[in-house]
Amino acid sequence: MASEDVVGKTSESAVSTIVNLAEEAKLASEGVKAPSHAILSICKSLVAGGVAGGVSRTAVAPLERLKILLQVQNPHNIKYNGTIQGLKYIWKTEGFRGLFKGNGTNCARIVPNSAVKFFSYEQASNGILWFYRQQTGNEDAGLTPLLRLGAGACAGIIAMSATYPMDMVRGRLTVQTEKSPYQYRGMFHALSTVLREEGPRALYKGWLPSVIGVIPYVGLNFAVYESLKDWLVKAKPFGLVEDSELSVTTRLACGAVAGTVGQTVAYPLDVIRRRMQMVGWNNAASIVTGDGRSKATLEYTGMVDAFRKTVRHEGFGALYKGLVPNSVKVVPSIAIAFVTYEMVKDVLGVEMRISD
Repeated sequence: MASEDVVGKTSESAVSTIVNLAEEAKLASEGVKAPSHAILSICKSLVAGGVAGGVSRTAVAPLERLKILLQVQNPHNIKYNGTIQGLKYIWKTEGFRGLFKGNGTNCARIVPNSAVKFFSYEQASNGILWFYRQQTGNEDAGLTPLLRLGAGACAGIIAMSATYPMDMVRGRLTVQTEKSPYQYRGMFHALSTVLREEGPRALYKGWLPSVIGVIPYVGLNFAVYESLKDWLVKAKPFGLVEDSELSVTTRLACGAVAGTVGQTVAYPLDVIRRRMQMVGWNNAASIVTGDGRSKATLEYTGMVDAFRKTVRHEGFGALYKGLVPNSVKVVPSIAIAFVTYEMVKDVLGVEMRISD
């Protein structure tokens, strides 16, 4: 009998051990990912964001350049006022390559910027949602439009700050023409020249209005896009949604609405940022006119001074110079960026990590 008890206990122990091991293995496979898998997932997410940024900006590069030229154009020597007129002028004076001037630098900036922005948004969303659930005690709570706005603002500030020096020199490369008295030969030459002649602080000229502007711009982009998608999936208006999936066309429309709202709110700050970036640049005023002549110097002591002088000398409408080409540009750009990001993530097999 004793021997039978021992055998029975041993069998029960063995079975219990096997069951425990099986349960642990199941939990591990469901809830715990290997570090290498997590790193690969992060890399894929960054790649998706980078591709989205490069594709969207290249598609609208001519309009991006025209917008910046209109923003900093000398009011005493106006060459063009409208979008079509401006594009024709660039084509006539600089040819096809002129339409894409500065796009290489822009892509060198926007690829890491977009990668960091999309990745930061996912991480910030998860962190904010976790904190929100802890505070409310509701484990099933989802992201509200306001929480998405906060996550988007965090992502925008991080991404913009990380790549701001490239954005600053990209603005200068974009406005110079063949007739400009001074030429930057490329992004690295511009960076080294600014550092040598104006000091390291010059690389962050216009950073404050950029930070203030990026909060509503990027924040509203993400908040409007994600909230609009959620509403469409739940309400299913006009038969736009089938099986809880949005078509590419519908997602493009959501991105277009998001881009329109964000850029309209933040545009005056973008104008001031560009003008502040030109301050301290030798011959800046003549460079933005494109013909070597100048009737006004570009001098601002700060963001408030730039606002005040711009409105006093050129009127309130100057804060919206270039809005039309920017609207034409930003709607497809934001739409393409969001959809490309999601499609590349699908191709790479990356799961969306934002908990709703």
